Formats: sequence, C-alpha cells, structure tokens
Amino acid sequence: QVQLVESGGGLVQAGGSLRLSCAASGRTFSRYDMAWFRQAPGKEREFVAAVSWGGDTSYDADSVKGRFTISRDNAKDTVYLQMNSLKPEDTAVYCCAAKPGGFIIMTTPDRYDYWGRGTQVTVSS
Repeated sequence: QVQLVESGGGLVQAGGSLRLSCAASGRTFSRYDMAWFRQAPGKEREFVAAVSWGGDTSYDADSVKGRFTISRDNAKDTVYLQMNSLKPEDTAVYCCAAKPGGFIIMTTPDRYDYWGRGTQVTVSS
C-alpha cells in the first residue's frame, strides 16, 4: 500500500501561483510513477501532469503546458505541482496518484493504483 497526502491548495486570484505537495508513505516512493489529476464540479477527472519514477521524464496536459510544472524529490518521498499563471478554469480538487514505475507515462486514471484525497484549488477572477 502507498498512502498519499496532498497539501498546498487554497484560494488565489487569477494570474497567481500555488505549489501543491503530495507526501507518500508505505512503499519505496522512488519505484512509482506519480501523477496529478483534477476534477471540477460536474466534470470528469482530468489528467494534469505526470513524472516517471526516476524523475527524468514528465508529461503535461495541453491545458497546463507552460504554466504548471511537476517535479519530485525521492529523498523526501514527495511530488510537487508548481502552478503559475492560474486561471479560473483551473479551479478543481487536485489529487495525486501513484503506479508502479513503467516504461511510458500513463495519463488515464484507471492506470493508477493509489490515490490521495485531494486538495481544493480555487482561482478567483
């Protein structure tokens, strides 16, 4: 089992920044690919970004490319999502997810085995 706990959400004005953190425990963090997903009210869960187990490969959704950056610190068992130039449409609950490390990065929720409870991000206009 891998336990994931997100933090760093909050209320921010459009154009502002937030950094989300996801702390992992329970298994060897460095063996897991990590991802961020988000879900807005009435909408499907949406892929945001993912990073490979070693941190050398990452992938961002087109909707956040150039604004969000995913990173990880395997020494701290933590993955981060730096969010800049936030827009009202970024408002959602952001969840981190983990899956055993693979050869390619997965972008669909069904590929991930472990999930955190999420942290709310609200961007006001």
